Amino acid sequence: MPKQVDYEDRRRRIAEAVCLLIARSGMESVSLRDVATEAGVSMGAVQRCFRTKDEMLLFALEDISQRIGERAKARIETSDAPRSATTLLDRTLSALALVDPEDRAEAQVWGAFVAHAAVSEHLAAVLRETYAKLHDLLVWLLGYGRDTGELSATLDPPAEAHALLALTEGLTAQVLVGHQTPESARDVLGRYVRGLMA
Repeated sequence: MPKQVDYEDRRRRIAEAVCLLIARSGMESVSLRDVATEAGVSMGAVQRCFRTKDEMLLFALEDISQRIGERAKARIETSDAPRSATTLLDRTLSALALVDPEDRAEAQVWGAFVAHAAVSEHLAAVLRETYAKLHDLLVWLLGYGRDTGELSATLDPPAEAHALLALTEGLTAQVLVGHQTPESARDVLGRYVRGLMA
């Protein structure tokens, strides 16, 4: 009897291999052959899951985007999390900025995809959707903080959410190239949040 293949599991393994290769050697290191080797599958298996390299990259970006969004939401939803809006905002921004040492590989992959999206409309569309979801999450958090009185009553949540997304993205890049340390980046985020307080 032929062996049943879990294609979704295989696609995720291949996406993980794409991310490992990008983190190690950059976007230019991603070829179907190298991905197959990294994932421990045959070239044919990769080609059965993805018709083209672009399709494979798109799936990998969707996968990493989902993980970043889920991690940010998890910081809010953890049962032991304090209900302080500023603490929740700090935790969420830290998750989005990818500045912790354990997030470095993911930050490298994210940065590579952002750079590549400048010349790929398919990747840019995924990033726009991801940014929109993260923006909505931050708008909710900022509105919650304003409603509880922790944040300024004159706060404009949509405008501040745009600024915070830009700030986290910039800090990701600055930590990657060594202009900021993870500690100094977290300090920048903390000072910005404190500036929003009532």
